[in-house]
Amino acid sequence: MKTVQDLVAAAKARIREIDHAELETLRAKGAPLVDVREPGEFAEGRIPGAVNIPRGVLEFEVDGHPAVNCIKDPALSHRELPVILSCRSGARSALAAAALKDLGFAEPVSLAGGFMGWTNAGQPVER
Repeated sequence: MKTVQDLVAAAKARIREIDHAELETLRAKGAPLVDVREPGEFAEGRIPGAVNIPRGVLEFEVDGHPAVNCIKDPALSHRELPVILSCRSGARSALAAAALKDLGFAEPVSLAGGFMGWTNAGQPVER
């Protein structure tokens, strides 16, 4: 039997994690930043410019599943370009990046350390 730590480690072995500097470089090139935390977490504070698509509906949102009213989020409208994923600590975003990779996204990346790492480094927060 696997633990959640095993799943996260396996996901991190399959995807690429980025640091704060690379996040800014990718965003300057137009890569969207998707925060996969729950709406309550997102409302408490987020990386400026992030869009919120909770981890629990991410795969459904990609193809406009009826569970999310058949609306495809613009942040996930391109599979061939980079998509940056972030969460609280970097675990959910690693799982999300692996899921998007399985769905054919060419370059889903996860922010190492997530929002906690971002704030601990003194980076700006939007509320």
